[in-house]
Amino acid sequence: MALIVVMEDEAFTRNLLTSVLKKDGHEVLSAEDGAKGLLLVESRRPDLVISDVQMPNLNGFDMVASLRRHADPDVARTPVVLLTSLPERAHMRIGMTTGADDYLIKPVRPGELLEAVSAQLNKRAMHANMQNLAVDKAVQAALEEQRHYLSKLYEQRLANELSARWPTESGGAADERFPCATVLFVDVPSYSGVAERLSPAELAELVRRFYGSANDSAHLFGARHIQFVGEGVLAVFVDATDTRTVNHGLRALRAAIGLAEATRGIQQYLATTYPDRKLPRFEAHVALHAGPVTLTVVQDPLHSPVPQTLPVGEAVSATMLLQHQGRSLGWPVVASVAALRQLTGAVTVGRRSLVKLPGRSEPLDVAEITGLAH
Repeated sequence: MALIVVMEDEAFTRNLLTSVLKKDGHEVLSAEDGAKGLLLVESRRPDLVISDVQMPNLNGFDMVASLRRHADPDVARTPVVLLTSLPERAHMRIGMTTGADDYLIKPVRPGELLEAVSAQLNKRAMHANMQNLAVDKAVQAALEEQRHYLSKLYEQRLANELSARWPTESGGAADERFPCATVLFVDVPSYSGVAERLSPAELAELVRRFYGSANDSAHLFGARHIQFVGEGVLAVFVDATDTRTVNHGLRALRAAIGLAEATRGIQQYLATTYPDRKLPRFEAHVALHAGPVTLTVVQDPLHSPVPQTLPVGEAVSATMLLQHQGRSLGWPVVASVAALRQLTGAVTVGRRSLVKLPGRSEPLDVAEITGLAH
């Protein structure tokens, strides 16, 4: 079906990956370090690379960076899936910004491996087919831009107060203005009901697990700004010069899906650890919206000598309002059409709806995010 190069220094893991891929019908070449693996890629032109991060001679990050700088465009565009262990997950942002297309946590389950491989091969085939079609200039330009990008808790009251107090049209020299950013907002509506049934130590462990995962997910996928307020987390994702293959919308989406998965893990943890507590179901709802965002620097010398960075703008307020609507609809992840435009071909959607947000004259067209396209 496809030619795949596996780079892994551990013989057991290398043989396991090779066996799973061959049973799925793929031709597999393997190397025990990044340097030898890179030579295989240059000589054999595989359809996909699966590489460990920690390897002798040339680690996974450096291998991806070398691959993306290759003089041959076909070699440089080879999709890469990186493998990392849990203690290394905070460093995976390096791999994603260097040019990796996906990552998997070790130990890798065969099903996860085959799903990731299928997604990358399907994406590669889709791009190849689209390039062969005689499409008009506008579509071709959009595909080229997308390929370039990919080749990349606030409450409502607080949001409105911030937007009103810190206008986006003016500000200090330290302010950063982004004409298009993706804003992610996640909140846990059942937090209070769960918290009142746990001891302080038990609650501290819950907070560490969930909000640690939220912080890790946002950092992992390159959030430009993260802010914790009350029971919610707000993250702003923007394109940057060191993000050449995954655009801000796709990185925000992967963070959102990671949060949804973390929520299910927390619910399982609570049900297993406290089976007799009759805890409310632990649910988190995530919203994604895109638009102009300003990171404005404010200082209140009377109360705090340390300047604070606050994200402001209509996109920030609308995202937090949208999260409340997503909660009412019962959708774990909801995204506006503006956010979906950044995710063409990369996401599967479920239900659609026009939602009315307080303070907005026009309803917002939104969709339920059900997962990544395979």
